[in-house]
Amino acid sequence: MDISSLNKLFESLHPLENKFLLTFAQGDLLTAPRVIELSGLDESRLDMASGWLVSKGLLSVTEEPGVSLVTLTETGSEYRDKGTPEQRIIRALQEGKQFSVKDIIQTWGMDPSEVSSATGSLKASGVIRIVQGGILELVTGADLRAYEYLGTVISEVGSGTSLVLSSLTPDKQELVQANFHKRGKGKGIFRITEKKNRTFSLTEAGKEILRLLRERGAVTEEASALTPDMLKQGTWKNVRFRSYNISLNPPRTSIGRKHPYREFLDYVKYQFVSMGFQEMRGPLVENEFWDMDALFMPQFHPARNIHDVYFVKDPSHAKEIEAPFGRQVAAAHRDGGRTGSTGWRYQFDFERTRRLILRSQGTAVSARTLASGPKVPGKYFSIARCFRYDAVDATHAPDFNQVEGIVLGEDINFRTLLGLLKLFGQEIAKAEEFQFRPAYFPFTEPSVELHVKHPKLGWMELGGAGIFRPEVTLPLGVDVPVIAWGLGLDRMAMVALGIQDIRDLFSRDLDFVRTKKIKLGQ
Repeated sequence: MDISSLNKLFESLHPLENKFLLTFAQGDLLTAPRVIELSGLDESRLDMASGWLVSKGLLSVTEEPGVSLVTLTETGSEYRDKGTPEQRIIRALQEGKQFSVKDIIQTWGMDPSEVSSATGSLKASGVIRIVQGGILELVTGADLRAYEYLGTVISEVGSGTSLVLSSLTPDKQELVQANFHKRGKGKGIFRITEKKNRTFSLTEAGKEILRLLRERGAVTEEASALTPDMLKQGTWKNVRFRSYNISLNPPRTSIGRKHPYREFLDYVKYQFVSMGFQEMRGPLVENEFWDMDALFMPQFHPARNIHDVYFVKDPSHAKEIEAPFGRQVAAAHRDGGRTGSTGWRYQFDFERTRRLILRSQGTAVSARTLASGPKVPGKYFSIARCFRYDAVDATHAPDFNQVEGIVLGEDINFRTLLGLLKLFGQEIAKAEEFQFRPAYFPFTEPSVELHVKHPKLGWMELGGAGIFRPEVTLPLGVDVPVIAWGLGLDRMAMVALGIQDIRDLFSRDLDFVRTKKIKLGQ
C-alpha cells in the first residue's frame, strides 16, 4: 500500500479503532477478553471497532466454537418477578379466589393470548376445570410439579447476567430449549446466544497503520462539540472533533397516518357506497327484541344465555318496545300470526324482550331498518360493532365488526345473494378462493355461509347469509323478498392486510401502522 493510501486510512480512523489497534503493542495474537482488558472497551464497542477494522482490511478475525449462554427474555424476567401465568392462576386458586377467564383478562393485566394459552395448558394437564358460570376450579390432587419446576429454572437462570447452558442438568437444558426465543422481545422465556472464541491479528496494512499510530500519536477520545470549558482550560488542543458528513441522508420523518384497520373499514364503506348502498345505523346497547325476537329467534334459543351474550346491569331493561312491532312479532313467535307459519308454539315473554344487552349481531340494525319503512327496491349496509363471549385466539375475539346488509325488491332471489357474496369475497376480503356452504339460521331460509381461504391459516368462515323468512319481514311491515348477510369484517381484514392473528388488527406497533396496506387491485 502506498504512503498516500496509508495516510488516508490513518486519517479515517475512529478513536475506538485507535484504542483497538494500540493493544497489539502487547502481542501479535490477541483474544477478545485480552483486547477488552488492554483497551478498556466494552463488548459492544469491541464488536463495532473490530467490524470497522475488518472492513478496512486492517484486521483478521479467527472464530472458534465457543459456549452457549442462556439468559431471560423480557417475558422471562416478568415471569421471574410475578410467576408464570400458570403459576399465578394456580396460586390464586389455592388462596380460594373465584374467577373466570374473562376476569383474568379484564383485571389481572395479562395478555389475552397468555391467558388463553395458560388456561388451555392447565385444563389439558388436568390441573383445573371450568365449572358453571365459566369459573375456574383447581382439581384436587392435581400434579403441579411441572409448573413449579419451570418456575425454579426461571429463577436459576435469572439469578445472574448469563449462565452457561451446559452447566445445567440435562432435564433443565431440555426445558430451556423448549421455551427459548432467539429475539429478546419475543414471547419465549429464555434467550440462548452462542458466544464464540475470537482471536484477532493485524494484516500487513494494519501493522503499517499501528506503526504510524505509535510514531505520530493516536487520538483515543473524540468530541462532538466545542464547549466553554474546553476553551477556558485549553483542552480543545488535545481533542479530536467528530467530522460532519453532509452527504448522509437526513433521518426519516414519520408523519401521522390512519391505522391500517381504520383504513380498511373506510375502504369497505367506500366500496358499498360506490355500489349504491345506503348506510344503516343502530345502537351498541340493544334490547333483546331487535337483537333476537324481531329476527324470529325463539326466547329459548341457546345463544341467549350468559356464555354468548353480554347483559347490561344498569339499566337492565328498555322502557318499551315500539308499537305495533312488539305485538306483531309476539304473534309470529306464538302461532305465526298473519305470516302463514305455525310459529314456535310458546308463550312470548314481553318482560324478557325488553332486557338490554350489548348488540350480539349486526342483523339487529337490519331489523330496525326494515321496521322504518325502507325504500323498495332498496340496498342498505352497516358496519356494526358486535359483542359475544368467546375465547381469544388467532381468529376469535369477544368484540368484532360485522358488515351487515340487506337488499329488498320484487325480483330479489337466492342467486342474487350468492353473486353479492362472491363480489364481497373478491373485492373486499381480496380472497382468491372461496366456498359457499349450507347453513341454518332461525331468521333466514335458505341460508348459506361464506368461507374464504387465508394464505396461512387455511379455510375460515366469514359469516352467514340468506333470505329473510316471512316471520321476520311481515311483522315489520315488509312484504317483498329480502336477502341479508352478516360477514366478519375482522377476518376479512386479516386476508386483505395479510396478517395471521386477529389481535394484530389493534396493534400499537408503529412499524405495523406505518407499513401495512390493503391489497388493492387483486
